[in-house]
Amino acid sequence: MEKFDFDQMTERRGSGSMKWDLDKDPEVIPLWVADMDFRTAPVVTEALLKRVKTGIFGYTDVPDAYYNALTDWFKIRHSWDIDKNDVIYTTGVVPAISAVIKALTIPGDGVILQLPAYNCFFSSIRNNGCRQIDNCLLRGETSGGFTYSMDFEGLREVASDPRNKLLILCNPHNPTGRVWTREELEKARDICKENGVTVVSDEIHCELVHAGKKYVPYATVDEDAIVCVSPSKAFNTAGLQIANILCWREDVRRKIDRAINDNEVCDVNPFGVAGLMAAYSKGGDWLDALNRYLDGNYLFLREYIRNNIPGMKVCDSEATYLAWIDVAGLGLTGDEAEGMFLSKSKVRISSGSTYGDGRYIRLNYACQHSRLEEALRRMSQTIKDDLN
Repeated sequence: MEKFDFDQMTERRGSGSMKWDLDKDPEVIPLWVADMDFRTAPVVTEALLKRVKTGIFGYTDVPDAYYNALTDWFKIRHSWDIDKNDVIYTTGVVPAISAVIKALTIPGDGVILQLPAYNCFFSSIRNNGCRQIDNCLLRGETSGGFTYSMDFEGLREVASDPRNKLLILCNPHNPTGRVWTREELEKARDICKENGVTVVSDEIHCELVHAGKKYVPYATVDEDAIVCVSPSKAFNTAGLQIANILCWREDVRRKIDRAINDNEVCDVNPFGVAGLMAAYSKGGDWLDALNRYLDGNYLFLREYIRNNIPGMKVCDSEATYLAWIDVAGLGLTGDEAEGMFLSKSKVRISSGSTYGDGRYIRLNYACQHSRLEEALRRMSQTIKDDLN
C-alpha cells in the first residue's frame, strides 16, 4: 500500500486558485492549466509551516543549504554534476526564459521553437522584440496512437540563418510528453553548434517521467547550454515562485544575471527557498509515489478514450501529466472541442491552438482518479448525445 494518499479529494474552489476559480459554475471540472490537484509533499508543508512560525518575512538571503539541496538532488537522481557557482535563482522558469532571451538577443533576432510548444514561449519571444521561428515537430503514427520526433532537417535549415540566435528546447516536451533521447539531444546540439545557435532548455517537467523512460539533462550533452529548472511542477508549488538558471559559461552568465536584475526578478520569497530545500532534500519518496499514480491515470485515460471516444486519439506520452489529444476524428477543431466540453460536459480543457496547433486539445490528468473518471464519462456522454 502506498504511503501517500493521492485519492484524497481536495477542495480548491474559492481559494484563489487560477485553475478552479476561473469558472463560477461549481459543476465545472477544470483539467486545463498545468497545476495538480494533489497536496504537495508533506515534507514541503512541514518546512513552510516552520518558516511561517518565525513570523518574519523580510528580504531573503539564499543559504548554502539551498545550493546543496539543488546540486545533490540532480547528482543523485539524474547523474548531473552542477557547480553552485553556475546557478542563478529567480522567480520562475518563464521569467528565466524571458531574461535569457533579453540577455542574448537584440530586437529582430530569431528564436527557434519546436511546435507545438508551451504558449508562454510565444510571449517571451514577442515581448523581447524577437521573431518566432517555427520548426514543427514531426508526427508519426504508432499502434496505439501517435508520437513526435524532431525535424532535424528543418532545424538545420532555420539554424543556418545567422539572424536566428536561440533554440528554446523543452525537455521533456510540453505538450506532447516526449522524453528526448540522448541521441536526439546530441543531434540537435551538433546542428546548433555548427550554426552558432545557443540552446535554452526548459526542463521544468524533468521529474515527471513515466515508468520505463529516462530523462537526460541537456547540459550533460552540451556544456554551453542554458538550462532552466524548478521543483514547481513536480511538487505542485508554482505559487511559491522559485526557479534556477544553470549556465556554465561565465561571460553568458553575467549577461543573464544582468537581465534578471533589469527585469526585477532577482529577489525570491522565503517560502520558495524553504520549499525547494525540503523538496530536493526529503521529497524523493513522495515524488516516486506521485509518478506511479500519474502513470495509472495516464494508462486509464488512454484506455477509456480508446474504448469510449473513438473519435479522439491520445499521443503516446512519456512524461508530464498533460495528455495531447487529436480531436480531428470528431470533426471538430481544438477550439470547438474546448467550447463543447465546457458548455455541454462542464469540463474545461485547453485547445491546441494555445500551443500552436488547433487540431488538438490538451488535458491535465493530475487529479484524483475518481475526478478524472467523472470528467471522461461526461465528455463521452456529450459526444454520444451531440455528435452521433
